Amino acid sequence: MSGHSKWSTIKRKKGALDAKRGKIFTRILKDINIAIKEGGSSDPDANPRLRLAIANAKGANMPKDNISRAIKKAEDKGGESYQETTYEGYGPGGVALFVEASTDNLNRTIANVRAIFSKYEGSLGTNGSLEFIFDRKGVFVLNEESLATKNPEELEMELIDGGAEEIEKEEGLWTIYTSFEYFGNMQKKLEEIEIEPENQELQRIPKTTQEVDFETGKEVLLIIEKFEDDDDVNNVWHNLEMTDDLEQLME
Repeated sequence: MSGHSKWSTIKRKKGALDAKRGKIFTRILKDINIAIKEGGSSDPDANPRLRLAIANAKGANMPKDNISRAIKKAEDKGGESYQETTYEGYGPGGVALFVEASTDNLNRTIANVRAIFSKYEGSLGTNGSLEFIFDRKGVFVLNEESLATKNPEELEMELIDGGAEEIEKEEGLWTIYTSFEYFGNMQKKLEEIEIEPENQELQRIPKTTQEVDFETGKEVLLIIEKFEDDDDVNNVWHNLEMTDDLEQLME
């Protein structure tokens, strides 16, 4: 997972400083909708994906009433329905960009994604073209305060037993990385030892990072920002090497 540590830290910083709380809530509401439509159940105990969506809603401090309304809305057979889709391409300087979206209108989403790639010096590729650049990993973020009653050494052993490949401790957070296959195992382990993560999701971690000059780096951050501004886009994963100067732009 070369180069992922600084990259994931910056991803978290941007999320914490980003004033797009409404977008975070919108994404979670879509996750709840998709979980119920695809899983066929509004019972979290019978629908692991819905359980995950609700856990992330709680981690984002979404009001319980909002969660309940989203579940009831998704239960409506005639209500809106979302599809998940991904787009792969390159930004300025050959930086790889992997865009994840959920949409109720595929034609609108692909048109918007293609337009952003074109306008900001990028190129849209074919799905699967970036498989060799990213690993899909389970990432669990735990708040250190919630671990106060746990013995650190015993907790680490429990996490390793649950499939942890790496445990990163920084800025009052424990970030746990698992393989894609062990994502569900870690969810069960955390439930078993009564720890509720602040966030848990599958991320695309770059195997290597792409170095560019400062001006090109600014252009890459701009295209990422434009993607993130699109209502249909949930995540933009990239392999940009974050220099100190670029980090400062995100603070």
